[in-house]
Amino acid sequence: MSSHASGGRIRSTLRGFLDHEASGGLLLMAVAALALITANSPAAPFYFSALKTYIGPLSVQHWINDALMTLFFLLVGLEIKREMLDGQLSSWSRRILPGGAALGGMVVPAVIYIAFNGANPATAHGWAIPTATDIAFALGVLSLLGSRVPATLKVFLTALAIIDDLGAVLVIAVFYTSGLNFAALGGALTVVIALVALNRLRVKSLLPYLALGLVLWLCVYLSGVHATVAGVLLALTIPIKLTPGKPEATGAESPLHRLEHALSKPVSFIVVPIFGFANAGLSFAGMGVSALLEPVAIGVALGLLVGKAVGVFGSVWLMVKSGVADLPASSSWVQMFGVALLCGIGFTMSLFVGLLAFSDPLLQGEVKLGILAGSILAALAGYMVLAGSRQRAGIDG
Repeated sequence: MSSHASGGRIRSTLRGFLDHEASGGLLLMAVAALALITANSPAAPFYFSALKTYIGPLSVQHWINDALMTLFFLLVGLEIKREMLDGQLSSWSRRILPGGAALGGMVVPAVIYIAFNGANPATAHGWAIPTATDIAFALGVLSLLGSRVPATLKVFLTALAIIDDLGAVLVIAVFYTSGLNFAALGGALTVVIALVALNRLRVKSLLPYLALGLVLWLCVYLSGVHATVAGVLLALTIPIKLTPGKPEATGAESPLHRLEHALSKPVSFIVVPIFGFANAGLSFAGMGVSALLEPVAIGVALGLLVGKAVGVFGSVWLMVKSGVADLPASSSWVQMFGVALLCGIGFTMSLFVGLLAFSDPLLQGEVKLGILAGSILAALAGYMVLAGSRQRAGIDG
């Protein structure tokens, strides 16, 4: 075989991997495993010291979590806006099932976490950690099942995760903000007003939006609200309609679609894996099995594994049985339960909230342990349930 043919095949394989919707989740799994291996290898001292190294006013880890992850939240905001205006969440009939499931999937895990940590104010602050679903990871697991899972359930899971992300952003903005700088908040509000004005003037070029977005990020960072919220605020001002009453759902003319397309692969294959590698590293040195029984770890793990499954599946069951909504077409109750279990994979956003909730390295370690244990068990349980299920034929009992 010629080197040219070999190179072409490699490029074709790489392109296929990058184009697959679940590839980001599979890469994230590999990166998380690499972070754990590195944190428990002879390279561990270099790994941890590199993250604490300061570049200008921030450490490497803070540049990743506060600045680089703003691109992740920008993409999340774009997806939320697109789906709400011109996608799977564009009508109340489409929103009600994933919306109710997302709400149940946030409330029940929080209740379980509080049951183990509510008596201790120092740890109760982490109640939101197990409420998030990692869509990349969940789709990564679903991709391993191929056609055994109906497409309607993949759409349901994606819609649920998008609403879940919106809930997480609101939680971060409201509950994980302290020491507000009102002058900086005023600056942020002024920038948002300018962005809205650009939108109203139907400015199609992305450059002025992105330039003001940098100013917005700085204002939000200085305000005391977590800087990544700036990404969502910016996203909500990017135009998706260029003429009244005529959504630009496809093509290069919609600024929102152009920006979403430009960010999709860099965020999935660069930003999120860097975040995962920087934050998933947990040293097991001196850590026994008893560490899993610490209130924070067990609250997070059970919140993800049990709380998500009960909250999501219970909400869907109540809505379907009461006639408020229908089960996704061609899916069975067993498959819905499998998807509810996969919602317990809470890697990226759960890690992010955990870092905001606790500054104590010991508590952060317990959070990571709980997230890893809960997410891995949820992934395995969801995969096994879905692998053993079959699509519904006719009326489901």
